[in-house]
Amino acid sequence: MDDAKLTQPAAAAQDPAPAAGLPAEPVTATVTRATLVQVALVALGMTAFFYFARPVILPVFLACIGAMTLKPLIRWSTACRLPPALSAAIVLALLAAACGIGFFELGRPALKWMNEAPQHMTDVRQRVQKLFPRLAHFNEAAAAVNNLGATEAEKDDAQKNAPTVEVKDERGTRSILNWTGTFLAGLGETLVLLYLLLASGDLFLQKLVRVMPTLTDKKSAVEISHEIQQNISQYLFSVSLINMGLGVLVGGGLYFMGIPNAAMWGIFVAVLNFVPYFGPVAGVIVLAAVGLLAFDSPWQGLLPPAWYLVLHLLESNLVTPVLLGRRFTLNPVVIFVSLIFWTWLWGVPGALLSVPILVSVKVICDRMPAMSHVAELLSR
Repeated sequence: MDDAKLTQPAAAAQDPAPAAGLPAEPVTATVTRATLVQVALVALGMTAFFYFARPVILPVFLACIGAMTLKPLIRWSTACRLPPALSAAIVLALLAAACGIGFFELGRPALKWMNEAPQHMTDVRQRVQKLFPRLAHFNEAAAAVNNLGATEAEKDDAQKNAPTVEVKDERGTRSILNWTGTFLAGLGETLVLLYLLLASGDLFLQKLVRVMPTLTDKKSAVEISHEIQQNISQYLFSVSLINMGLGVLVGGGLYFMGIPNAAMWGIFVAVLNFVPYFGPVAGVIVLAAVGLLAFDSPWQGLLPPAWYLVLHLLESNLVTPVLLGRRFTLNPVVIFVSLIFWTWLWGVPGALLSVPILVSVKVICDRMPAMSHVAELLSR
């Protein structure tokens, strides 16, 4: 009896009864929810930081992407017994000279076209109304609805007594000057930082390796750094060559069609093609307006946008997949979301940096087993 009584509490201690009643919440679910909340807070904090620190962060990002792109040229010149500082100076001087020549050669027709843009828009609207008479009838009906209830005398008095408006664009001029100053300051900061990054060689990578605690971490840091640099360099070089070829073909086709300033429009669509999705759409719209201004026939006016659209479809579906391969096959939905996000955050520079940033994130996620699910999400 006593032995039985003694064994019962021991059995109860070994097998806790569910009589306590209330099931405990799983610890893993609580940890997962806490982790998700922390990740969301960190993401929101980083987004706010990138937005408000844009004047400081944006030149750093541009310089880093530019340094990764131009690093193979510096290594090649270093193999030719040139110091990195001299190699960086030569590369940046050649790049600045090419950009300066292109700007001065094509800046005049571009400025002239921009100054005449209001007249061009009026001509385009008149051409569109001739092509689609229903739009003109719709505008007349809308104007008639606005003038309902007014007599002819009241309309004449309103036209005679209409106040003369004198436009003073001091605020617009001031904003343009401020924007120009900010742009030049950011460009200068980017170029100086780019030169320092190129001239320093692998100094920052060596510092990063020294900071890493273990040999495995050091090897992983070197591999990730080299892979990011190689992927971004190959991507931007390949895309630049593709867009240059596209611009030459578009400009040549426009020249044979008789479009004025065909070279300017070829460079314009080549630059727009760096921006996924939105760039080609804007190029088609602009070339449609140019065609309507250049030709009287509507069918001839559709030739410039049709020519560009055919070349863009061939480039995006045949040339780019063959040259880039599957290494840069990212999820189109993720590319589109990244484009919207970085454009909202940093404007046009953010749109240009969206894909290189996405490529870097994918390389890091591929190298980290804990981020494999994110890499799978980014892949096509």
